[in-house]
Amino acid sequence: MRFTKMHGAGNDYVYVNCFEEPLPNEPAELARKISDRHFGVGSDGLVLICTSQVADARMRMFNADGSEAEMCGNAIRCVAKYLYERGIARRETLQIETGRGVLALELEVADGVVHRVRVDMGEPILEPALVPTTLPANPAFGGAAANVPLRLADRTIEVTCVSMGNPHCVCFVEQLDDTWVHQIGRQVETNAHFPRRTNAEFVQVLSYEEVRMRVWERGAGETLACGTGACAVCVAGAITGRTGRRVTVHLLGGDLEIHWAADNHVYMTGPAVEVFEGVWKGT
Repeated sequence: MRFTKMHGAGNDYVYVNCFEEPLPNEPAELARKISDRHFGVGSDGLVLICTSQVADARMRMFNADGSEAEMCGNAIRCVAKYLYERGIARRETLQIETGRGVLALELEVADGVVHRVRVDMGEPILEPALVPTTLPANPAFGGAAANVPLRLADRTIEVTCVSMGNPHCVCFVEQLDDTWVHQIGRQVETNAHFPRRTNAEFVQVLSYEEVRMRVWERGAGETLACGTGACAVCVAGAITGRTGRRVTVHLLGGDLEIHWAADNHVYMTGPAVEVFEGVWKGT
């Protein structure tokens, strides 16, 4: 099976062109094996680029633990790059089907190479039951679970819950460190208030237009970037008054530009990079 290794701001996946390769019989098991950084290719997960009846392509994404996710903002930018540069859809505006629905993308192309992609990530979902979370809505923020307490094993933290087609739990902190991500992130992901688990973002506000973020991703652990998480952080910052609706999010793997626009859609702009191609012979 031929594959391509790509990353968006360091959030790396193994991509398989299912226009040409047969769809894997057990994609969850393949994701676990191929993502292993010692015995496999090494990645945050597996992305299948498939045919679609309603868009230029369909993206299916599996985390490193084999669980299928609804959406990944960094991965979809790389799918757009792949479609354009391989001639599958040679246009600078594309439509890609995801578990979130069909998303629109605008490609920044120079000399036939896609360097950055702007993604219309759709409207954020704030109603707790739809995130989903059983945390209550805060009356001060309408129907959103914003600035609400989340009890963990040894502490209580204040969080804001947002869905960008997948669940996010955002926690603003004074200073980012490993403890927040590696110890608290794991507890947040599996907390009983999140029936489908959740991604956990820890955010240090630098200014009204700029934040630092680290993320514990559902099914993958800490990753260098999370596009949907950066979008959720922008929304959470704006509704709680910590940031504006346009922010630069500094992640371990690079920067993403996020804009929660007047049309209530969140737009994300960031890089897409191809690393190498190979052949997976299985184990």
